[in-house]
Amino acid sequence: MQAAYYERTGPASEVLVVGSVPDPQPGTGEVRVRLRWSGVNPSDVKSRAGLRSSVLPFPRIIPHSDGMGVIDAVGAGVPAQRVGERVWIWNAAWGRAFGTAAQYVVLPQAQAVALPDGVADEAGACLGIPALTALHATLAQGGVEGRSVLVAGAAGAVGHYAVQFARLLGARQVLATVSNAGKAALATEAGAHVAINYREGKVAEQVRDATQGAGVDRVIEVDVAANGALDADIVRSGGQWLVYGSGQGQFNLPFFPLIVKNQSLHFFIVYNLTPEDRRRAETVLTRFLVKGALVHNIAQRLPLAQIAAAHELIERGEAIGNVVLAIP
Repeated sequence: MQAAYYERTGPASEVLVVGSVPDPQPGTGEVRVRLRWSGVNPSDVKSRAGLRSSVLPFPRIIPHSDGMGVIDAVGAGVPAQRVGERVWIWNAAWGRAFGTAAQYVVLPQAQAVALPDGVADEAGACLGIPALTALHATLAQGGVEGRSVLVAGAAGAVGHYAVQFARLLGARQVLATVSNAGKAALATEAGAHVAINYREGKVAEQVRDATQGAGVDRVIEVDVAANGALDADIVRSGGQWLVYGSGQGQFNLPFFPLIVKNQSLHFFIVYNLTPEDRRRAETVLTRFLVKGALVHNIAQRLPLAQIAAAHELIERGEAIGNVVLAIP
């Protein structure tokens, strides 16, 4: 089969190779998926660049955890009727050497989830990390029903979904922070009641104005290192931080505002959701997909042969939304 892979970390154009590798075969409890689309996420880019570790856990890595395709073979213990099923994939490259940047992937059958009719193929490659991260951030810790929510980086792949989920799950008020007018329009179209351009300053003042001085009940945070001091200011007493990202490995938070306001911080990574949380998220997501309730913001569709360019787009911060690769 054709696949993209790397055998050392480094710049995308130097280490990513597209070539031929053996076709995988499903084992017991596994399915093989003939992939149509592979999703490219920041975590995939950071792993390839060696930002987490320059030492590879495997001699060769086919990257990307998210993808969409059709099951074409099953192993022992998997119902034969799953052959031909359109599916979306999660955690394909998490702790594994074989991700979705290939014509085929083999993985445990639970990691290939039925994609409802009517959902575009490429949208399926956006669900494993961006959509499930956003959904868990709105479902966890009591959910958002009746609450005010601020989504940081609301025009990004996760943030755009988070705005939609917050509205769909009954948030009373959804605020969004963005970096320009175009992104503000994107967040507003997704359902944000208020979009705040953080580059113009006075974010805390605008949040207080929008919430009648109370602050928000929950912030969904993409970069706690950059925004921690702001979050401590704008989250109300007894409010929550749902943190899924940080631009720095080490950061400082202001202790006194946090403890005086009884704020709670909840950190999570979508790769390590508990089975119960993942089942809940998959169930809710499927319900919204069946209803056609979601807008999937796909910034770029590129062929697998241009995987290095896709990684570079994300590294430069130029992709406003999801980046997906078409598998030949």
